[in-house]
Amino acid sequence: MRALALVLALAASAAAAQEEKVVLKDAPGRDKATQCLACHSLDYIQMNSRFLDKAGWTASVNKMINVFGAPIPKEDVDAIATYLAENYGKPSAK
Repeated sequence: MRALALVLALAASAAAAQEEKVVLKDAPGRDKATQCLACHSLDYIQMNSRFLDKAGWTASVNKMINVFGAPIPKEDVDAIATYLAENYGKPSAK
């Protein structure tokens, strides 16, 4: 049993070591998007990027403000959603 626990712990450590660190891309709107760090890590972007287009990112940012009380000015929502959609958004169908 201890051997199994050790193997699982080592496997989890190896997987965690291979994860890439999320860093915001340098592009217009990056400064506004850093406001998201007040409440959560940048992993949220990576987890949702393949699913959200600009409308989805707009809805997500508004939810963070209206439901969770994120300290983001309403006037920054469009800049943040645009930045996220252009740099991390759902790939467009070709």
